[in-house]
Amino acid sequence: MQPFIELEGVNVARGDATVLHQINLHIQAGEQIAILGPNGCGKSTLIKTMTCECYPLALEGTRVSIFGRERWDLTELKRRLGVVSADLPGKPTLRTTGRDAVLTGFFSSSTLWPNLTVTDAMRERAEEVLEQVGAVAIANKLVGEMSAGQQRRVMIGRALVGSGANSASADDSGPNSQMLLLDEPSNALDLAAQRELRTMLRRLAQQGTGILLITHQIADILPEMRRVILMREGRIVADGAKENLLTAPVLSELFNTEVNVSERNGFYHAW
Repeated sequence: MQPFIELEGVNVARGDATVLHQINLHIQAGEQIAILGPNGCGKSTLIKTMTCECYPLALEGTRVSIFGRERWDLTELKRRLGVVSADLPGKPTLRTTGRDAVLTGFFSSSTLWPNLTVTDAMRERAEEVLEQVGAVAIANKLVGEMSAGQQRRVMIGRALVGSGANSASADDSGPNSQMLLLDEPSNALDLAAQRELRTMLRRLAQQGTGILLITHQIADILPEMRRVILMREGRIVADGAKENLLTAPVLSELFNTEVNVSERNGFYHAW
């Protein structure tokens, strides 16, 4: 498979503090991976490094390659990465319908500004994605009037709209998103919405969508995700098979507290 991200000797500072230390990480496009760790361990900064929102310190031996390239036009890169943050949509998006919010994914914009041209192929692709994420019923609803779970569905649709076989027909520049990056996707969701989200993500994973999931919730890790990366204090402390890392001793050390673990139907639960 094509490489998605290759990080070698990466250190990242935010303000005066170095928050990522000697990160070495290789992920292939199409992989389904969970990155797990306590709050403040650097997970979100790692995502921002992958999307070039944060830049590594210029140190000897540091290397960052995204989709096989070390230099990117950020506008072009955004079209190839489907990113869903834990933040709520901004004010322009809140005043946008679900359908139009999905269409903004073609332009990496917060709403469909008047200068943007939406083609028939884009609209066709958006309808496919609305169906894919189970958001057809809310397509004409304003994002600001949706529940948190409905908003998350639309934002995932926005991230996905440029991917897939039909994306080239929607945009002459070719396929856009090749990886779906999810940062704490179950935040602010109630139990029913969490279950719906996981069911939807499982369907996407089974269809071959590459997913990189950032979480501190064990239950967010899908059965389809065989590889887990553990982070603590800005460092990757383990990277391997899920069954070897989602154990009581490993997680107790990771979170610095006693953790019990059980597995049911491919999902792991901790308490």
